[in-house]
Amino acid sequence: MTAVVTSIHLAPGTRLPTKAVQQVEAEAGKGLVGDRYHGTRHRHVTVQSQPDLDAAAADLGAPVPAGATRRNLTISSGPVPTRPGTRMRIGDVLLEVVRLAAPCRLMDDYVGPGAMRALHARGGAVFRILESGTVRVGDAVEVLPAEAPPTAAGGEASASR
Repeated sequence: MTAVVTSIHLAPGTRLPTKAVQQVEAEAGKGLVGDRYHGTRHRHVTVQSQPDLDAAAADLGAPVPAGATRRNLTISSGPVPTRPGTRMRIGDVLLEVVRLAAPCRLMDDYVGPGAMRALHARGGAVFRILESGTVRVGDAVEVLPAEAPPTAAGGEASASR
C-alpha cells in the first residue's frame, strides 16, 4: 500500500494556530510558503504518520488531531524515515531527513496533558527541501533507496578490509 499525504498544516507564526490547506508550494532551500519556518536553513518541513498519531491517541486515551501536533504533513502510513540523509519524494518535491522531530512540551497545551509523552518516538522527522514543487493532499509518498556507496576504480565495490 502506497502512503499518501492525508493533511497539510501551516502555522504563520510561533504559537499561532495551524491552518489546514489542500496544497502548498515547497521552495528548495527555503521551506513551505506561508509556514513559520519558511526561510530557515534546515527546518523546511515536518512529516508525521497517521498510524503514529493513532498509537499516541490510544496511549493518551484521547484523539490526537494532525494539526494539533504542529507538523506540516501527515501521511497515511509509515514509518516516516528519521535517519539523516534519507530521501523521500512527495509528488514532485524531493525531501531529505535532517533529524528526528521530537514532540515539545507545547503538545500538552495543544492536545492535552500527557500528549508529549504519548507522542514520544512518534513525532516524525524534520526535512529540508531539495527540489521545489507543489505538495497536495493525496500525493503519493515514496521513500527512496539509499544511494550506493562509491565504487573503487574498475567499477567494482571495494572489498571490506
